[in-house]
Amino acid sequence: MFSKKLKIIRRSYRIFIYTLIIVLSIILLIPFLWLVSSSLKTEADMFIFPPEWIPDPPRWENYVQAWKSLPFTTFLRNTLFITGGRLVGELFACSLVAFGFARLRARGKNILFLILLSTMMLPYQITMIPVYIFFSKIGWVNTFKPLILPSFFGAPFFIFMMRQFFMTIPLALDEAARIDGASTFTIYHSIFLPLAKAPLIAMSIFVFMASWNDFFGPLIYLHEMNNYTLALGLQMFQSYGEYATRWDLIMAASTAMAIPPLLVFFFCQRFFIRGIALTGLKT
Repeated sequence: MFSKKLKIIRRSYRIFIYTLIIVLSIILLIPFLWLVSSSLKTEADMFIFPPEWIPDPPRWENYVQAWKSLPFTTFLRNTLFITGGRLVGELFACSLVAFGFARLRARGKNILFLILLSTMMLPYQITMIPVYIFFSKIGWVNTFKPLILPSFFGAPFFIFMMRQFFMTIPLALDEAARIDGASTFTIYHSIFLPLAKAPLIAMSIFVFMASWNDFFGPLIYLHEMNNYTLALGLQMFQSYGEYATRWDLIMAASTAMAIPPLLVFFFCQRFFIRGIALTGLKT
């Protein structure tokens, strides 16, 4: 009798939790669904009350008009170039530095690691002006260099994340490789990197999302339209010629810009979840 009541309680609890998750998911999806719906309407239909969620008829030409209204092909190429450069830099630098902190022996290594982690407490707004002045003095403003090259020096959070994973790898693998004559760098790229596929994919998703949606960095360093990214291109809809504040085109361009991150996360979520889980196994 008691076990039957316990099963009923557990089943009721699960139903409650699943119902709560579904309701919250629907609430969180409403803005995105409204974005997609508005991207297929005329500007006048967007402000009808009560709102119509299903456009009739859908205006797919909004996407074509939004793409042709500004040089979005150039913006896309610039965004992909910056994102690709940052991905290469972060993956190489963070994994290499993390390997050093996890495996190499050096006096004061833990102190250096604490100093590295302490830089995460500095808000971007504090270092923004000194860094801009530095890049301005060496002539890098209005180029992609300030947005790409700093990634080759690593990021504290990703270094910490990769170090946590590398510390879970048994030391016996290092010792066996050294007995076979492998160098330190060989151990890094032939043993550690293949084992770290899941954390590397998780880090790649973080970097891709941050770079793809970055607005503040390109706004500071890029001053010419032929260097603009997609984020800056969306902002131009509010102040550029005949397309200023065309909400239907803004919605279409925003929807198109949101699709790549959604696809990346959808196809890589298994590696993303596994990568995050693995990096927390050992401290």
